[in-house]
Amino acid sequence: MNMKILVTGGCGFIGSALVRQLSELSNTQICNVDALTYAGRLDSLSNRSTRAEYSFQKCDIRNSLQMARIFKEFEPSIVMHLAAESHVDRSIDGPKDFITTNVLGTYELLQAAHDYWSVLRSEEQYRFRFHHISTDEVYGSLGDAGLFTEDTPYDPRSPYSSSKAGSDHLVRAWHHTYGLPTIITNCSNNYGPYQFPEKLIPLVILNALDRKPLPIYGKGDNVRDWLHVEDHVEALWTTVQKGTPGETYNIGGNEERTNLEVVETICNVLDEVKPHSDGSYKNLIEFVSDRPGHDKRYAIDASKIKSQLGWTPSISFTNGIQRTVDWYLNNEWWWKPIRDIAYSGVRLGSTKNK
Repeated sequence: MNMKILVTGGCGFIGSALVRQLSELSNTQICNVDALTYAGRLDSLSNRSTRAEYSFQKCDIRNSLQMARIFKEFEPSIVMHLAAESHVDRSIDGPKDFITTNVLGTYELLQAAHDYWSVLRSEEQYRFRFHHISTDEVYGSLGDAGLFTEDTPYDPRSPYSSSKAGSDHLVRAWHHTYGLPTIITNCSNNYGPYQFPEKLIPLVILNALDRKPLPIYGKGDNVRDWLHVEDHVEALWTTVQKGTPGETYNIGGNEERTNLEVVETICNVLDEVKPHSDGSYKNLIEFVSDRPGHDKRYAIDASKIKSQLGWTPSISFTNGIQRTVDWYLNNEWWWKPIRDIAYSGVRLGSTKNK
């Protein structure tokens, strides 16, 4: 059966990884909708497969008329919604874009999807899926023990996580009130190739290569569960095919590390593959003032998606970091223009109130 998949945010980090994977499937058409804000990079899809029919629409999901047009013209059977502002530090500096994109944008997309879905034939309505991709940060902060489950109460702490929590609630409301067949996934921290270098892992790799300080917030003891992006998109595709409408599935890598451990692991890899005459890259580590409201620990219980849908991660953190470092070493063409023009690595996030 021919599948027509509408991907929002398909030029972002996770979105582009998803488009690259979907492009390898047969009998699949992909429409990529992206506003190409600062982190949306067309270059991330320059090597995509040509086996699938592919189209790109530069469009902001907040534009209701444009979204209605795209639904009418493309006639998707699946929507995979990744378009979002996603960096906590930027949400501290400028929360408005996060509220309008993540909350109002999701509302406009839900409205367009519902208007389109409501007039489909019954068998097409039955097959239709609206998959909303979200984050574990909506659950708040864990102590030293415990894991986030799908039943963990929401307790977002930053403008970013609050905006994603709001979008999650809207998606659930459109399912329960209007019957739209929605699925939500909440994932742990992603890493891998083509990640915009404001995030911890690419920032540390590129700062290390430039012999710049490797900034670590506070004591570096904040804990995250790390998930390679290729494992994540495998989970997304599994979920949209096998998941039950109205359900939520947590996706995690079961790879908890402190931020300091992450940075030291990157330094160890670089010391081995690209040693420097000035000594270990660990000498560049610099502890800086903590992020306002920095959540202590995130950790995912992914047992539901494993037991019900049969997905498990396949890339260990050790192997994934090695592969990620190698990718950045070999793909300066992608990241150097970003470092030179769009984002040089300066600190984002501040202590001033908004």
